[in-house]
Amino acid sequence: MLKQLRPAIVSLVVLTILTGLAYPLLVTGISQVLFNYQANGSIIRDAQGNALGSELIGQQFDAPQYLWGRLSATGPLPYTAFNGETLTGSSGSNLGPLNPALEEAVQGRIDALREADPANTLPIPVDLVTASGSGLDPHVSPAAAEYQVTRIAEARDISADQVRQVIAKYTEGRTLGLFGEPRVNVLRVNLELDGKIS
Repeated sequence: MLKQLRPAIVSLVVLTILTGLAYPLLVTGISQVLFNYQANGSIIRDAQGNALGSELIGQQFDAPQYLWGRLSATGPLPYTAFNGETLTGSSGSNLGPLNPALEEAVQGRIDALREADPANTLPIPVDLVTASGSGLDPHVSPAAAEYQVTRIAEARDISADQVRQVIAKYTEGRTLGLFGEPRVNVLRVNLELDGKIS
C-alpha cells in the first residue's frame, strides 16, 4: 500500500506546483510584460492618471448629450461584480423572443429614444433596443451611433460633423479584417466629447 501511496502523493505535489503555481505565474508574467494594458482591465485614464472606466465594459449613459450604448442586463445599476440581489453581474437577460418582459424592455427603450429626439425619423437600429449576450457590451454599431448624431450635436451645441469625427475616431473595423462587425466604443466617444481624453 505504501508503495502505491508514495507515487500518488509525489504526483499530487508535482502537479500542484506545476499547474497551481508555475503555470499561473508564467502566464501572469507574460501577460504583464506583453499585454500590460489588457491584463489590467483596459482602464482608460485621464491626463492626471485617474481611472475613467474600462473600454471593455459597457456603462450607462442616458443624458441627451451622450452616445447611448446597448441595453444592459445589469442596468440601471453599474457593473461592479456579481451580486444576485442587485443584479450587477455579467449575464444576459435569458428572455425569449416571445417573453412580454423583453417586449416591454424594447418598447421602453424605443420610447426613450423617440422622446429624446422626436424629430428623428430614421429607423432605430436593433442594437439600441436589445442587450448583448453578456449585457455589458461596450460597443454599438456605426448605424446606432449615426442615429444619435443629431441629438448629441444639438444637446452640446456643436455641429453634427464634429460629433461624426469623434465617432469615426473610435470606430473599430473587423478584427483582422475578417471577424466581427465594425463597432464604436461608446465610453471613448463620450469621454472625448466631454474633453476628458483626446
